[in-house]
Amino acid sequence: MSLESRLAAGETVCSAWSGVPDALTVELLAAQGFDAVTLDMQHGGHNEDSVLRSIVPVLRAQKPALVRIPVGRFDMASRALDFGAEAVIAPMVNSIEDARRFGAAMKYPPVGERSWGPTYGFPRYGKGDHAQWLRESNKRTLSFAMIETRAAVAILDGILATPGIDAIFLGPSDFSIAWTNGERINATLEDMMEAVGQIAGRARAAGKYAGIYVIDPKLAGRFVAMGYQFLAMGSEQTVMKLGSDALLTAVRASLGQ
Repeated sequence: MSLESRLAAGETVCSAWSGVPDALTVELLAAQGFDAVTLDMQHGGHNEDSVLRSIVPVLRAQKPALVRIPVGRFDMASRALDFGAEAVIAPMVNSIEDARRFGAAMKYPPVGERSWGPTYGFPRYGKGDHAQWLRESNKRTLSFAMIETRAAVAILDGILATPGIDAIFLGPSDFSIAWTNGERINATLEDMMEAVGQIAGRARAAGKYAGIYVIDPKLAGRFVAMGYQFLAMGSEQTVMKLGSDALLTAVRASLGQ
């Protein structure tokens, strides 16, 4: 099933978060129990070449691949789709013009301005013909506009109403900086949780999906209750640390240490 069809069915989708620009590492991450893998070009090390190559093992694992593009790189949104990504996350969408440019890059006409050329994406998709690809792509591929600032919250309804925007994605760390006027960074800040819930509620009321990055797994159920369906988590560093800690704890317990 596609990411869009799973979200439309009301499922909660858990995505790993990859920042290591190496297809072999992504292959190992895709083999774990996550529902999807997101390749991060903004703060992670992924670049155009690593995205092109790393999408392959994700699709081979029969999971959707997502890409977070760098700030303002809406041209990369189209390229990520042409490489075979099912969804793109755009950071710092802080104006209606940002949303318009992002939506236009994500959708073929008449909705947007995406240029034809799925050189890698179409054969990697593995079914149908070009006519089917064109007919289904606008619905099947998802655009997540990141909501991270007070400016974005102030125009959220306008962002949601922009053609080509399918969903929002909350960046809780940056949102906490904005929420505290630059005084604190705390992705689990209790003071902002009501606003976090309202953002998801407004997205769902507009018929759009909502995603969020999960820093603390204990908050996942709370986020889902708010209306967030797409939960991103588990960078390579986090997965390695948790796995190493669990393995060493078990070994040391067995040794009586």
